[in-house]
Amino acid sequence: MTIDVTRRMLLELAGASSLMMAAIGAARAEGGEGAAAGPTFASRTPIRIGMVTLRVNDPDKVAAFYRDVIGLTVLQRSEAAVRLGAGGVALIELEPKSEAARESPRSAGLFHTAFLMPTRKDLARWLVHVARNRTPLTGFADHNVSEAVYLDDPEGNGVEVYADRAPELWQWRDGSVRMGTEQLDVDDLVSLTDTRTSNYAAAPDGLRIGHVHLKVGDLSQASEFYTGLIGLNPTRSIDRAAFLSSGRYHHHIGANTWRSAGAGRRDDRTTGLSWFSFEVRGEALLAAQEERLRKAGAALTTSSDGLETADPWGTRVKLIRI
Repeated sequence: MTIDVTRRMLLELAGASSLMMAAIGAARAEGGEGAAAGPTFASRTPIRIGMVTLRVNDPDKVAAFYRDVIGLTVLQRSEAAVRLGAGGVALIELEPKSEAARESPRSAGLFHTAFLMPTRKDLARWLVHVARNRTPLTGFADHNVSEAVYLDDPEGNGVEVYADRAPELWQWRDGSVRMGTEQLDVDDLVSLTDTRTSNYAAAPDGLRIGHVHLKVGDLSQASEFYTGLIGLNPTRSIDRAAFLSSGRYHHHIGANTWRSAGAGRRDDRTTGLSWFSFEVRGEALLAAQEERLRKAGAALTTSSDGLETADPWGTRVKLIRI
């Protein structure tokens, strides 16, 4: 029996009665108010997101989600970690912590990992794939710069899957980019592919993590670290949230205090975000980051390919030279 993916089916999966309700769900997940550029723009900036590592209770179950739902390939599996990626590039690593307590939703840490599809058609193919497999969604929305779908992995780690609009369509004013949360034109999106069957056997080779959205305890502290020390630039501020990027991308980092205002240092014995990496173009840029971090008295560990430090809430951040 064939299943025709309809707007009604997608709304059911998102637990919504209308596109407006789905956009509200996306607003809760994201916090916001043409031809797709794809991840090529996000990936050619001087600083970009590399990979994300999660501490999880059940690595097999969580790995199955990223494999079967997102379409990643298992690149490496050991007792210490499971690593998955696309096109041979590692994107997600899972660290087994079978006895760990779940991190509190009010703690600082991960809000969501955002997987950037190379094209809008890839997003449409993926949306048909999850709809046909009845994967629960938490919302979908048009963010002006991008079109996005939200869901959670089996341990509650937030996930966004999105496609960018062409950068020349983004609207900038006084250094701020327009990013809202509006109704996604689901019908127009899925018209790009055959809704009666799924041809999304695996993630496209060009899939990358376009941005990481964090829960933080204080926005000014987050800005001091990610702007003042890491070297990102502010691109958008809304109620209790800030967005930062390199090279005029709309955002490589989101940070909010919606549930985590006043949060202290994270407990690394719980599940959740362990570390994530920035890929940094060139020795000079990495050296400038190191100098700023050392002047600020940040704890640093050096390696053959870069540095490791931690943000004000103890989330480990790796700076990898490319």
